[in-house]
Amino acid sequence: MSGHSKWNNIKHKKEKSDAAKAKIFTKIGKEMAVAIKAGGPDPTVNGKLRDLIAKAKANNVPNDNIQRTIKKFSENNDIVYEEISYEGYGPSGVAIIVETSTDNRNRTAGNVRAWFNKYGGNMGQNGCVSFMFEEKGVITIIDEDDELDEDKVMEDALECGAEDIKVDDGEYSIYTAPDDLDAVRDAIIGKGYKIDTADLAKVPSTYVTLDKPEDIENMEKMLDKFNEDDDVNAVYTNWDN
Repeated sequence: MSGHSKWNNIKHKKEKSDAAKAKIFTKIGKEMAVAIKAGGPDPTVNGKLRDLIAKAKANNVPNDNIQRTIKKFSENNDIVYEEISYEGYGPSGVAIIVETSTDNRNRTAGNVRAWFNKYGGNMGQNGCVSFMFEEKGVITIIDEDDELDEDKVMEDALECGAEDIKVDDGEYSIYTAPDDLDAVRDAIIGKGYKIDTADLAKVPSTYVTLDKPEDIENMEKMLDKFNEDDDVNAVYTNWDN
């Protein structure tokens, strides 16, 4: 689920493991549960669900998984998830936002607070760091075999309506306005590109560099613990790693 290293989404760079893919399935499944609860299981009349199905496909979720998830939450309306965000600071004042979907807010809040405290940070009040971030659509393309022409990708992305594009070691991060994410994603796919992820993300306006080895180690351990928590959907930081 990772994107450009400066808006680290859950895991560190280019995490391609089965565990990371499963995390994507879990996150989108919970979002589908919320959408089905609010608008029903028919994507032709439930626009939010329809968008989530498109999002799942863009993130390479198999169609069988999508249909099983819809059936599961259509038949069991007793499963209720809350979407809750937590904010705080990591080592040396790194700003952190933790987004969760949970059926037990006490459990989730306790876990998030524990990881903040254990690794040199502290959980704050809502709003304490969110003003440092701006929501953007972020589409990632991974060029593992170095087959893409950087100039061509940038030209095509801008032609499709992207606001900005950053390239880092074969990873293209394409930024859009939040409302333009779906249209830009579809246009890029229409040009023949294989998308790795497409999602909304919180992009920091300023960054913090960690110089002390112990701060870097604690930050990495904290992010790993958040990643391992099934209630956590995404983590955004302004750590310039």
